[in-house]
Amino acid sequence: MPESETTAATDIATAIGAVPGVPECPPPVPGLGEPSPGSLAYSLTLPAGPASPSVAQEIAELVLDVHEVERLIDPALEVVRELVTYACRFSGEGADVHLALRQREDTLRVTVYDTHAAHPQPRLAALCAERRRSALTRTPVVVSAHRGAWGFRAAECPGAGTWTWATLVDTDRSRAA
Repeated sequence: MPESETTAATDIATAIGAVPGVPECPPPVPGLGEPSPGSLAYSLTLPAGPASPSVAQEIAELVLDVHEVERLIDPALEVVRELVTYACRFSGEGADVHLALRQREDTLRVTVYDTHAAHPQPRLAALCAERRRSALTRTPVVVSAHRGAWGFRAAECPGAGTWTWATLVDTDRSRAA
């Protein structure tokens, strides 16, 4: 870009910012402060492939560390890895899986979406539900040790599939409250 065009673009940008009554573009995010456990809310889309459980675990570790969720890092990473591994198996190569991490007060929620839709036949649906339950060996143990819960349900968004979720409670934090 020639210097005269760069100068003109800068002048326009400066002029727009200086107009009274015209909001900043983009507007500042209200209440956006330093990362903390209470502001933890992240989502990630991953390919349903062999590297995704490790990638999800690494990113989750970074997020939990930045938000200072120390007491739940190890159990959360174990749950993230197992749920993403399981979602990749149920989705199949080439599909996307979605991971969400959210903390409210003393509870961390890990949610994973896979593309395996619910079966319309009750017998097949029951067999598939049992397969899902038996595929998760560590999650129920880890969740129980942290006063949480876990489960799965049919998903309509982002498409037909299944949401699997687990909660972990920071017992030290809940006692302090």
